[in-house]
Amino acid sequence: MPDDPKEEGRAERVTVLIDASNVAHSTEGEHPRLENIAIVVRKLREEGYEPVVMADAALRHQIDDREGYERRLDEGKIRQAPAGTDADYFILAFARELDALIVSNDRFRDRAEAFPEAHERMIRYMIVADEVVFERRNKPR
Repeated sequence: MPDDPKEEGRAERVTVLIDASNVAHSTEGEHPRLENIAIVVRKLREEGYEPVVMADAALRHQIDDREGYERRLDEGKIRQAPAGTDADYFILAFARELDALIVSNDRFRDRAEAFPEAHERMIRYMIVADEVVFERRNKPR
């Protein structure tokens, strides 16, 4: 599985699924932030990745910028798991199907048996002062 999209001779961009709920909730505040998602998308594109944003159905009711969120849903820039379903399952299943990486700080421990390779797909991150830093260790400590 490639972890550097800038590999010599590489024509296609590596797909990275963004755990939108995890990213939106990752900074202090009363509501999850749509801007957190936008920051991560921009950073991934700058680094040569192809981001795909996946959210659970509840996020649309919690997000700070509902109008912006709904617009992105309508435009297909955010993909939403069907109401009443487990968004974590969708993220992990799509990552497996697409051989994609995942941006999330979730450990997905409750899905470890069904998706043992998940830890190898993870890109951990931190957002500070609207800047994102990625960690690509991908190996258990």
